[in-house]
Amino acid sequence: MKSRAASAATLALFDDPPRPAREALGTGAFVLPGFALPFVDELLPAIRTVEADAPFRHLVTPGGFTMSVALTNCGALGWTSDRRGYRYSATDPDSGRPWPAMPGPLARLAREAASAAGFDGFAPDACLVNRYAPGARLSLHQDKDERDYGAPIVSVSLGMPAVFLFGGHARGDKAARIPLAHGDVVVWGGEDRLRYHGVLPLKEEPHPLLGAIRINLTFRKAG
Repeated sequence: MKSRAASAATLALFDDPPRPAREALGTGAFVLPGFALPFVDELLPAIRTVEADAPFRHLVTPGGFTMSVALTNCGALGWTSDRRGYRYSATDPDSGRPWPAMPGPLARLAREAASAAGFDGFAPDACLVNRYAPGARLSLHQDKDERDYGAPIVSVSLGMPAVFLFGGHARGDKAARIPLAHGDVVVWGGEDRLRYHGVLPLKEEPHPLLGAIRINLTFRKAG
């Protein structure tokens, strides 16, 4: 009969290997597995505070399509869209008031994640908060509405898992499929700053804390 130690050693052979602290997607692009987990207890109440002041909404694209992902913003600038185009605005077009200030835990997470990916001194002035329901998706696109591209982008996944698409500098380039779990963070900048990216349609895999939704926080230096 095998000893418990021997049985445990045998089982360990079939365990998933531990994920590294940083997984490279390019010279300036990294996944930080579980990086946001120590922040979650502060992040979720902060997101609810933002939502209370600036509720989630489904925007319309310049082409007239309604986005499947609901969104809101916090910070000095908020990203918005309508038939006139994509842009940043200092005020919430639904209320006419400034967007909610970026909560401290969100700003701190963004700075620390950027630093862990090699981008020290990141000072985001915009946080786009996306809410995905099952079936919601984000088509491949570049983030090009910011005034300059010197700062990185920090993207935080909370709730249901997702498959992140990370392509090249042309829309037709093949995109890698990156599984993201609750607490994972993706950071990209430098020569990778303008790579196409998106999210495959979400499968319904409810999360213990957030249920059948995924929250994504995208931090940028927009102004």
